[in-house]
Amino acid sequence: MSEYKLSENNWTRIAVFAGGDRGHYRTDFDCFVGVDRGSLWVLEENLPLALAVGDFDSVTEEERQVIQKRAQYFVQARPEKDDTDLELALLTIFEQNPQAQVTIFGALGGRIDHMIGNIHALKTCIERGIAAYIVDAQNRLSLLDGARTFSRETQWGKYVSFAPYTEEVTGITLTGFKYPLKDKTIYRGEEVGLCISNEIAEDTAAITLEEGILICIESHD
Repeated sequence: MSEYKLSENNWTRIAVFAGGDRGHYRTDFDCFVGVDRGSLWVLEENLPLALAVGDFDSVTEEERQVIQKRAQYFVQARPEKDDTDLELALLTIFEQNPQAQVTIFGALGGRIDHMIGNIHALKTCIERGIAAYIVDAQNRLSLLDGARTFSRETQWGKYVSFAPYTEEVTGITLTGFKYPLKDKTIYRGEEVGLCISNEIAEDTAAITLEEGILICIESHD
């Protein structure tokens, strides 16, 4: 990876643009980060590209030069690496601000291997106690390893689903949901529908768990 030193810009609320589906994004962020081909998306939307990260094997040499010229900071990695481009972008962001709040666009759709890799990259965030979401037009996805409260007034979508990220998640309790649970242990690949398409039934709903990590998907039709 090339040498870089980021400025003291406001790196608190960060939008990360990956190279998947481009159907949805927002602009109410402090700065914008492009991941490989996602850097072109930022530039084509006339947004300031604070940081471009990746091996840039999904763009032409001409496009790479444009990205490098217009990005405030440009970090190029070798194609042969253990981390995905999104992981590298997140690690670079967290070196600048360990408490950054990250929203990732363009991480779903397109190649399934990339999509699965992008979801797994969220573990980099939860290990640091950082709020991070993958968002598209219908879904907001995050990982959780403890309690979370959902408000009907501010809910993101009609449905709230949970799926095991780790092999086992123990002691799941759901209150205030249409389908409550009490001290339930779920396993990856078993009782798949148990925590899918739940709905908030009261003013607030809450989940607690004892051990493990869940994928939380808030969605609407």
